Amino acid sequence: MPDHTPYQQKIIRRFYEHQPEILLTRLANLVTDLYLAEGKKRQQLWKSALAAMQKLEVPQPRIDHIQAKDDPALLALVVKELESRK
Repeated sequence: MPDHTPYQQKIIRRFYEHQPEILLTRLANLVTDLYLAEGKKRQQLWKSALAAMQKLEVPQPRIDHIQAKDDPALLALVVKELESRK
C-alpha cells in the first residue's frame, strides 16, 4: 500500500486532533436518537453511546450508572458537562 500524500496526512492528522469534538457531537446526536428509538435500535444506540463515552474518558462507574438507568436524560447531562469543559 503506498504511503499517504501530504494532503491525506493533513486530513488524517486533523481528524485525530478534532476527534473529541467529533465524538461529543456524535454523543449529542445519540441523545436525540435514544429518545425516539425503541427495541433493538435503542440497544444499538446505547452501545454506540457507551463506546463514545469511553473514548471521551468518562469515568467507568458513571458509564455503568447511565447504562443501568437506561435514561437518555442522564446522557444529556454528560453531554452538557463535556461541552462546558471546552
